[in-house]
Amino acid sequence: MFVLASDGTPLDPCHPARARKLLASGRAVVARHTPFVIRLKDRTAERSEVEGVEVSLDPGSKHTGISVFRAHDGTRHGLFAIQLDHRGGKIRNKLKARGAYRRDRRSRNLRYRAPRFANRRRPDGWLAPSLGHRVDTTMSWVQRLRRLAPVRAIHVETVRFDTHALAAGRPLEGTEYQHGTLHGYEAREYLLEKWGRACAYCGASGVPLNIDHIQPRSRGGPDRVSNLTVACVPCNQAKNSMPVTAFLKNRPDRLKQILAQAKAQLSDTAAVNATRCALYGALTATELPVRCGSGGRTKWNRHRTGAPKSHSLDALHVGELDRVASWPSRVLVAAATSRGTHCRTRTDAFGFPRLRLPRTKRIHGYQTGDLVRAIVPKGKHAGTHTGRVAVRTSGSHTVQTAHGPVTTSHKHIRLLQRADGYAYTIKKEEHPCTP
Repeated sequence: MFVLASDGTPLDPCHPARARKLLASGRAVVARHTPFVIRLKDRTAERSEVEGVEVSLDPGSKHTGISVFRAHDGTRHGLFAIQLDHRGGKIRNKLKARGAYRRDRRSRNLRYRAPRFANRRRPDGWLAPSLGHRVDTTMSWVQRLRRLAPVRAIHVETVRFDTHALAAGRPLEGTEYQHGTLHGYEAREYLLEKWGRACAYCGASGVPLNIDHIQPRSRGGPDRVSNLTVACVPCNQAKNSMPVTAFLKNRPDRLKQILAQAKAQLSDTAAVNATRCALYGALTATELPVRCGSGGRTKWNRHRTGAPKSHSLDALHVGELDRVASWPSRVLVAAATSRGTHCRTRTDAFGFPRLRLPRTKRIHGYQTGDLVRAIVPKGKHAGTHTGRVAVRTSGSHTVQTAHGPVTTSHKHIRLLQRADGYAYTIKKEEHPCTP
């Protein structure tokens, strides 16, 4: 649990049992519900010994893993884990819809609007809104953690794969990651992501996968990554030195899909590569030590510690380390949400207004997105429910819980935390243990 001094200065995190004792004795009060933060009433930062923590990031296109840990002589002790879910895809779809509306207006008999193309200017380092959102939300959580814990250093995975080194025309064994302790990890991880961690020929997943040449080397196939795929052991042995066209002559759909996928690039990797420089620049602006690592080293570290694959555990294994002693058993999932809309109506399937939305955001002290606890005394949903609320002018609000929506009166609702643009859930870490 995060701990603050009496003046709000961050102190070292403590164990949940310790936090419960401090709250029960009256020495501390709850400062924030999610993530849970307590504030000591009788302790200042000057009277405390602050060791400090470190934060590691595993940036991704759809999800970003964040881990808070202590480090001693190369050994990491995980303290807190966060999975940040981005909404870049939704932003991209919204921008496409807006562009479609604008193009549609040009063909209608509407009033003349002067062109504005000459007035559009993009500053240096401009990112598309769907890409800039990933940088902004990640930095927002880094700054938030700095306010909640004494962060001493930041570790970040700057590249998932060195795509230039893998696909610049050089053979596979010519890449620098083929030598030393990281032998083959960059290329293998790239291929696993590109082919969906499943056999390209039969679609089997969850089985050992080998690297296979689409066009066999014995028939002149190159060693470039564009000619490589992943295949299960039976398919790899059955194909042997056969050309892929002969091996899949009875399955033309699968053949067409493989040939198209071999030429395709990783769109998610391209998004991460487009934002890595902006994210690194924003992290260095915090004036904290920033240490970089690659995706290949992250996977190599996780393979050595025997940790399962997840976004939060990937973040814990970023950079140079000797071992990971422990990691949290639960992960806070923070999904980025919108902050509302200017639209005052809801339309039906034909575009006609169906109902009107209230112009006031806060109704009976609550607004849509607030984290609340509903204590329903009777009825089908009798019990205690926690989640984000959607308000109505009638006073009958709906609480979105993990088990579905619960509608109840505002009189049965208690505010836990004001809306901050995120929806929070808790999930268990995969196979939590102490390696």
